[in-house]
Amino acid sequence: MKSAYELAMERLEKKAPTVKLSDAQKAQIAEIDSSYKARIAEKELFLQGQIREANASGKFQELEELEKQLAMEIRRLQQDWEEKKEKLRASFGAEGEAPSKKSP
Repeated sequence: MKSAYELAMERLEKKAPTVKLSDAQKAQIAEIDSSYKARIAEKELFLQGQIREANASGKFQELEELEKQLAMEIRRLQQDWEEKKEKLRASFGAEGEAPSKKSP
């Protein structure tokens, strides 16, 4: 007798089958991940430095604006990151093979 979890997983697999990715496709996704992680880290380093300077000099209005900017930039980059991966995954399903490499 199957558990409720196993039955649910079977129904899910019928509705949205799991896509098996080749090593090349996984490498393309990993490349996107690496690129966006680096972009986010770069933005954090830059703005965190400005935030520390604003805090040290007592510019609390500027500090608040920089913190908001950091949050917005990270959110935007994460959205771009997910969109790029989704487009790449969709192209895997549509073409049946990996598309040519493009820089993010």
